[in-house]
Amino acid sequence: MKRTSTQRVTVRCLRSNQTDAERKLWLRLRNRGLSGAKFRRQSPIVNYVVDFCCLEHKLVVEVDGSQHAVDVSGDQKRTDFLRSRGFRVLRFWNHEVLTQLEDVLEQIERELRMPSP
Repeated sequence: MKRTSTQRVTVRCLRSNQTDAERKLWLRLRNRGLSGAKFRRQSPIVNYVVDFCCLEHKLVVEVDGSQHAVDVSGDQKRTDFLRSRGFRVLRFWNHEVLTQLEDVLEQIERELRMPSP
């Protein structure tokens, strides 16, 4: 997907300011580290930038902080849009990634084994 100049700036900023949870998960997803799946981080999909995306499996993984507890309808709108584009969306809270990383990875692996929509 071709990025606009605004998206390039946004993506660079997000990559250089990852949360601890995003950084920890990225260390396990990068370089085909999970089931050989190629993940991208801070990847634009139309007007949204998702935390992690595996295009081959049409899987988006979002890692949410406390601000997402406030904007539930915004997250649902984003999830609905991504699903309308054929993506499956997994959401995890920061504390889940930080304290239960192996469980999070197992859930992602399970989703990768399922056929793409």
